[in-house]
Amino acid sequence: MPDHIHILSDLHPSVALADYIKDIKVSSSRWMKESGYFPDFSGWSVKYCALTYSYKEKDVIINYIKNQQEHHKVEVFGDEIKRLFKENGIDEDEKWFWQDE
Repeated sequence: MPDHIHILSDLHPSVALADYIKDIKVSSSRWMKESGYFPDFSGWSVKYCALTYSYKEKDVIINYIKNQQEHHKVEVFGDEIKRLFKENGIDEDEKWFWQDE
């Protein structure tokens, strides 16, 4: 995807989500810049989105991630997040959505 990635992961309760995301961003950013494989990569966004899932939905989520490129041809990520928030009764305040930095 040109503007985001999806990661499905377990997170032990003793690990803070913000620390986990920071570790992923720092390590991957360093590798992407040093490897030379991603010459246009300048860094990750400050923001991120983390969603929980039910274990019984794991296979559905894996298939979604595998097909995200096709899926996002139909629904862009920003619209999808807004839809998911609305469907799940999450506050639609714009501060929760992607904004230009």
